[in-house]
Amino acid sequence: MTTLKVYNLEKQEAGTVELHDQIAEATLNPFVIKDTVVAYQSKLQQGTHKVKGRSEVAGSRQKLFRQKGTGNARAGSSQSPIRRHGGVAFGPVPRSHEISVNKKVRKKALASVIAMKIKNNELLVVENLNLPDHKTKNLVKILQDLKMEKTLIVFAEEEKNFVLASRNLQSVKCVHSSGVNVYDVLNYNNLIMTKDALQDIEGRLLR
Repeated sequence: MTTLKVYNLEKQEAGTVELHDQIAEATLNPFVIKDTVVAYQSKLQQGTHKVKGRSEVAGSRQKLFRQKGTGNARAGSSQSPIRRHGGVAFGPVPRSHEISVNKKVRKKALASVIAMKIKNNELLVVENLNLPDHKTKNLVKILQDLKMEKTLIVFAEEEKNFVLASRNLQSVKCVHSSGVNVYDVLNYNNLIMTKDALQDIEGRLLR
């Protein structure tokens, strides 16, 4: 077991928490991380792109002119893709871009990036996220004192004042422990987790 220090929002030590070595010392696997990130981004694509094929465009279905004797190349209806206002050949249609990744692979990738944050001293475990008010400027000062720039905040129980105070900050994102993903952990320079959130994630990764 790896012992991590727990702090309060004033960066004062408030205890410790133990994290299983399977997570804290997980081997960094770039290929697993890459597959997980690609799958996550693919799932975000709406897939609502659509063009009209030759069976969907308006116009007469009648043959434009007789087959022989005109000197022109033979032609069918005006819906042909080679004609102006005709249908599009092999155009995009609504579909799902989702890529399937095994649950074990996702767990391995998340453990890898959390271990990387621990080794790089980019993970801060806090006792709670309780704030006396919901003023953004007070939260900015707290993050500056903690030397946190672009930060992902992970909580197990939502603290209303903290969520309201961070809502206007583009460099801060708050997520529930059940919704944390590899892409967000990599995308943000620093990671702040409450003690309960860390234990919740540990339980799900070891399950």
